Amino acid sequence: MQFRQKALTKLQSPEELDLPVRFARPQGRLVLAVTAVVLVAAGCWGLTGSVSSKLSAPGVLTHAEGGYLLQSPVAGQVTEVLVEEGDLLSPGEPLLTVRTDEGDEPVSAVAGGRLTTLLADTGSVVTTGADVATLERVTGPDDPLVAVLYVPGGHGATIPVGARVDLTVQSVDRQEFGVLRGRVQAVGRAPQSEARIAGFLGDSRLAAAFAREGDPVAVLVELERSDTTDSGYAWSSDDGPPFAVDSPTAVTGAVHLSAERPVDWLLP
Repeated sequence: MQFRQKALTKLQSPEELDLPVRFARPQGRLVLAVTAVVLVAAGCWGLTGSVSSKLSAPGVLTHAEGGYLLQSPVAGQVTEVLVEEGDLLSPGEPLLTVRTDEGDEPVSAVAGGRLTTLLADTGSVVTTGADVATLERVTGPDDPLVAVLYVPGGHGATIPVGARVDLTVQSVDRQEFGVLRGRVQAVGRAPQSEARIAGFLGDSRLAAAFAREGDPVAVLVELERSDTTDSGYAWSSDDGPPFAVDSPTAVTGAVHLSAERPVDWLLP
């Protein structure tokens, strides 16, 4: 109490009233000024700036019409293989000859296209409905490639048509040749089942991988063409790889989503 009384007495002394009052030290004013500048800058950025994001999804290089899995209509032993992988086949063209109890029967292409995989060899035994080949629905060797990405069903609505896409191709060294360029051409309206994906790609293994975490939405990506690269497509590097890319080749696509203003995150 004694010290408190002395302090009050000193404050009430008339000579103390003439002393200037110090509201803040110079260092404090500097901190306040810097804080104000930062707040103003943040406000301007929130109103006029933009933030872009990417959505990553697995996919495959293929052709726009997809492919199909050819199954044997008969049971027996393969006695002759008439084609090679990579051949362009006409509708109805025979691939195999199968010896059955009723004689030799051909296994023919249902629709025209390029033979990508032959699953039966001479001497192998096939049953009715067994997978014997996969074909891509193309009309010629120069049909352009597309990329099909399979994104989680809940993210399909966030992808705008025309969005830029960077495609990392599994068979191409990204560090040396960069990424393949493309644009979103179409976004599926509904998720696709594993069976539907397999029916389009003609590959049940790929379909199972794409549908592992639920039914995805298919995103069709048109590849940018280039006359200066060996592949015929545009890459982030000047020349791209010194070879052509083919289908089916696994890719990972990074879709550039629409830019948003930070202030929009605060608005309902």
